[in-house]
Amino acid sequence: MADYTLDELARFVDHTNLHAYANHADMDKLCAEAKQYHFKMVAINQVQSKYCSELLKGTDIDTGAAIAFPLGQTSIAAKEFETRDAIANGANEIDYVINQTELKEKHYAYIEDEMTRLTKICHDAGIPIKVIFENCYLTKDEIVQVATIARRVQPDFIKTATGFGTGGATVADVQLMKQTVGPDVQVKAAGGIRNSDDFLAMIAAGATRIGTSSGVKIIDALRQRMADDHVTTIHVAQTW
Repeated sequence: MADYTLDELARFVDHTNLHAYANHADMDKLCAEAKQYHFKMVAINQVQSKYCSELLKGTDIDTGAAIAFPLGQTSIAAKEFETRDAIANGANEIDYVINQTELKEKHYAYIEDEMTRLTKICHDAGIPIKVIFENCYLTKDEIVQVATIARRVQPDFIKTATGFGTGGATVADVQLMKQTVGPDVQVKAAGGIRNSDDFLAMIAAGATRIGTSSGVKIIDALRQRMADDHVTTIHVAQTW
């Protein structure tokens, strides 16, 4: 159980624009909103790393580059290059998509090798890494398998979805991921989180980061809720 101020809730948010057609004006807006609301990170395609990191220079808001996004269907070497390139261009958080072909083939050693190598690059650079599962395509057993690997490898986060698949975050999946991965790896919920009730439900389920393009709407709604209730914090009861 915890009580959160509005700013603490805003710091859960990875403010997201991953559209292929996003232009510099869209990035200007994204970063300006992140600064106004004090979000934790902007989540952007890797190619936007330099532009957004320059816009956010001097702030405590991170630039989060999406790697092998949204399919994850590139080699480990390609993901390593893309990760290093993003970091060289100012990204200071990395979200990468696992290779689902190898997971479906039960090549768990491949999944662990990929996770280990990318985690090492990020941790050597002193930045966090998030592993995107894309749960809508996975069985519960496959979710547990990857979360168990993450428990060994220790990336900073495991993450539910890209937001581009056939489904997004669910409370049940967040609970399962958190229960499996244990206390030393965090869970990011992403995909389809568009209102304040869903946002709080994901936090209650064990998520400590929320990827959403609706962060402004969510925080505005929580601000109004707090004003209506004449409170300065919102209580969230843990469900996992």
